Amino acid sequence: MQINYTPIRSTIQQAIDLIVAKKNKKAQVKLTAADEIITELIDHAKSDEDIIEISRYQVLLNQLHQKINE
Repeated sequence: MQINYTPIRSTIQQAIDLIVAKKNKKAQVKLTAADEIITELIDHAKSDEDIIEISRYQVLLNQLHQKINE
């Protein structure tokens, strides 16, 4: 079964848009939602390629968390 990355992409993009708009509290909520989506994706990952792709989103999420906390 193919993993659908659209929800994580959309949620992360919304968080980025909120960060740019200086709405860090709302961005934090979106990043928390993205964390939950990533956890779900990891639970359903079947291949190494899926894990690698998901880890890219985790790295981006960590960078966005750092950006908010600067």
